[in-house]
Amino acid sequence: MGRDGRVVLVTGVSRDLGRRFARTLAADPSVDRVIGVDVVPPRGDIGEVSFVRADIRNPIIAKVIAKEDIDTVVHMSVIATPGSLSGRASMKELNVIGTMQLLAACQKAPNLDTLVVKSTTTVYGASSRDPAMFTEDMGPKRQPRAGYAKDAAEVEGYVRGFARRRPDVRVTMLRCANVLGPHVVSPITSYFRLPVVPTVLGFDPRLQFLHERDLLDVLTHAVHKDVHGTFNIAGDGVIMLSQATRRLGRVTIPVPPFAISSLGSLYRQAGRAEFSPEQVALLTYGRGVDTTRMRELLDFHPTYDTAEAFADFGGSLIHTVNRPERMLTGLEDALTTVTTRGTTRGGDNG
Repeated sequence: MGRDGRVVLVTGVSRDLGRRFARTLAADPSVDRVIGVDVVPPRGDIGEVSFVRADIRNPIIAKVIAKEDIDTVVHMSVIATPGSLSGRASMKELNVIGTMQLLAACQKAPNLDTLVVKSTTTVYGASSRDPAMFTEDMGPKRQPRAGYAKDAAEVEGYVRGFARRRPDVRVTMLRCANVLGPHVVSPITSYFRLPVVPTVLGFDPRLQFLHERDLLDVLTHAVHKDVHGTFNIAGDGVIMLSQATRRLGRVTIPVPPFAISSLGSLYRQAGRAEFSPEQVALLTYGRGVDTTRMRELLDFHPTYDTAEAFADFGGSLIHTVNRPERMLTGLEDALTTVTTRGTTRGGDNG
């Protein structure tokens, strides 16, 4: 059983899910205090959370942990997109260097007894050689060479190293599937919000989702549950991409695999969606994770299965006045451009 009277530090509270989790935890009667940390203040109401403006990339985070007498750290600062940061380099610095500094601070904290890290199923990658379901002891069939997936893999490596150095600390790593919900803004939700959705020609990937409410619940559960280790966290079942787009009533246009990245760049430049290499791979091959350990060892059971999480997200979408016909024409024009360029490059290389 987890002990009561915890003093919890939560990183990444300027983002919506981090802020909401910290506020939820602060309302828990078994938690004495919650200290939220980020480089900028959260925009919404944080309730009883005490906000400390601090950068986890800076060694000053060790002083915060010592001063506040922290016994539990929940790390939610590993981000999938640069967002308000200046670019990919800053994102990697926050993800990797920030985690290293945070763990170095935790290493020196004698009263720390619990570390919970929000990771991602993106660490498994997505390829044609993947198993039907990834278990926690499996790795990616293709090691990530850049981007968010590489960051997440490095972060997990540092966390495992910390667990070896501090065996007295209970370390719980949650590999979460893509989070969906009415309030979630992420690469995958931006993709499904497109009036015209590009898909990869010849592929219909399996997708798994985690509802935003279940994410907050599993983080709270992990704080209190006296279980350590790595756990896949996802709603039961899968949904095919074709099913997902039909349920949203979206127009789809199949794009040749060689053109999807270029088309994604056009969407990204227009500020419509983020097509990272990780997302392109997911939308091509899909991914499934086994959640047996989540249910049997962590003893966590999501309220929403994958289909229900997607339905709740879909029900929250506001249909804009954008005409799909006009959007489809623009997408077809862009597709013609990138296809022509790809064909020309292929001829030159032949």
